[in-house]
Amino acid sequence: MEMQQLLSMGFSDELAAEALAATGGKSTLQATEWILAQRSSSSTSPPAAAAAAASPNPNAGPNPNPPPFQPKLDRFFHFHSRPSSNPSPPSPPPRTEARPRDGSPTPTPPDAKRPRLFLPQNPQSVVPGGAAEGKVPSPHEPLAERMRPRTVDEVVGQDHLLGGSSLLRSAIAADRLPSIVLWGPPGTGKTSIAKAITNSSSRATVYRFISLSAVTCGVKEVRDAVEEARKARAKSNKRTVLFMDEVHRFNKSQQDSFLPVIEDGSIVFMGATTENPSFHLITPLLSRCRVLTLNPLKPHHIVSLLKRAIGDSEKGLARSADMNVEAKVDAVEFLSANCDGDARVALNALEISAITAAMRVSTQRSKLKGVKESSDGNLLEDVENGIGPLAAIVTLDDVKEALQCKHLAYDKAGDEHYNLISALHKSMRGSDADAAIYWLARMLEGGEQPLYIARRLIRFASEDVGLADPLALNQAVSCYQACHFIGMPECNVILAQCAAYLALAPKSISVYRAIGAAQKVVRESVGQNEGVPLHLRNAPTKLMKEIGYGKGYIYTPDNPQAAQSYLPPSLQGYKFLDWPSVNAHEK
Repeated sequence: MEMQQLLSMGFSDELAAEALAATGGKSTLQATEWILAQRSSSSTSPPAAAAAAASPNPNAGPNPNPPPFQPKLDRFFHFHSRPSSNPSPPSPPPRTEARPRDGSPTPTPPDAKRPRLFLPQNPQSVVPGGAAEGKVPSPHEPLAERMRPRTVDEVVGQDHLLGGSSLLRSAIAADRLPSIVLWGPPGTGKTSIAKAITNSSSRATVYRFISLSAVTCGVKEVRDAVEEARKARAKSNKRTVLFMDEVHRFNKSQQDSFLPVIEDGSIVFMGATTENPSFHLITPLLSRCRVLTLNPLKPHHIVSLLKRAIGDSEKGLARSADMNVEAKVDAVEFLSANCDGDARVALNALEISAITAAMRVSTQRSKLKGVKESSDGNLLEDVENGIGPLAAIVTLDDVKEALQCKHLAYDKAGDEHYNLISALHKSMRGSDADAAIYWLARMLEGGEQPLYIARRLIRFASEDVGLADPLALNQAVSCYQACHFIGMPECNVILAQCAAYLALAPKSISVYRAIGAAQKVVRESVGQNEGVPLHLRNAPTKLMKEIGYGKGYIYTPDNPQAAQSYLPPSLQGYKFLDWPSVNAHEK
């Protein structure tokens, strides 16, 4: 990259190579200053020597009109400046032959010996929305932020929302965006879709985009944004898209502030949430918005995004590592398979991997610095012999180090928490021990508390196993106590044993149905609940006996065959418990 930059400034191949060899080949700025210093020196510069030879007075002193002082190039030289719109390169100065230290002429190396340079694949790419302003993405922005899609055509993995006949496509084509709530896991493109929709309008001046986050703002910021939106619409008839990230963090009264402005059309509301809107957003807001669900990205979607980041020289990895970056196929495939459908996780890990690879290249160049200085200044031959790599190569070990462990989408208080415990419960109910152990492992790896799982196993032991295997409850209670004693990670096998036992045990929901039916009768009985029959009442005092408490009660141990009723008169003969019922899968 340094060689190419020097050539683009008009220096010859030999002079650029000599400058890079003299300065270590790590900084284009240092190499440029070295060249200028050599040219300004009257003792070594070829133009100065020629002028001295043509001078009529060889004993004359130094040139009374020396060249002006060359300032530092920090404020003129930009490594990542936007490419010029003029496709023709600047005309190079007259060719200057570089000479080795012994003064003998060095022939110009043929083109076949020149180093292979990795040129940018798309030098005209710019940041989303920055083409008109000429903005260039900052290398300090995370890679995931720089690589956001500019239009809906660049969005990957949500074809059910952005297909040819979808609601959003039709709304974009008609410039009539509805208010929507984007619901999906992290890293699936909620914010990217909102920005891309605004940029994809058939008329670029139709919408203004204001982005807020419920984490850092309140109702005041919302009111200010709405006031700006009303002024813009009155002045230039521009509609405003108000994007509220993490909208579920607003409480009920804060969410109420959106209702009137959505109703009167002051803004087009777009909310993004990772939580179930049914539980976290108020009903009036849901009534005014369409809820669109985003799916986790598939591995081939992630591969497409990673390749895009590697190949984009303007916004991609080259800006993060300050050099050309390549990645091995197995490294990309490993990232795509272990990010759990989260594009942000994959891009962040790729960026860290690229920085690691770039540091490795820099270290190799530093170690070879002495070799370069002793090679007669011929950097081209050094590169041809394998000294000084031209690009950083991201390997499988780099991405494993960056990712550390497989990313799991799990929230101990969110949807995945309830989804996984439901999957565990239903797998045990269906007597599938393998599935039960798998969902248990997913919860444990996600960081779930083992005692929560143990409590759910105790409930299952009575609800789904019940009287078919009364020992199941003992097993579940013992599992809870053992998990309390030793904790994680040792208690994982105890939870797995209990889950497998419950999955393989015979099932009966008779007790579960019986208590449910009895409670329903108690709640729905007409009139006042009947009192306990007198013969079932205890009579510890003389007065209670005189009233009739306990009269007619038959002591069962003495009369095991005696018939006696125990339900109130209105429920005589009513059956709540249907037993025996082994392996009943009625539920």
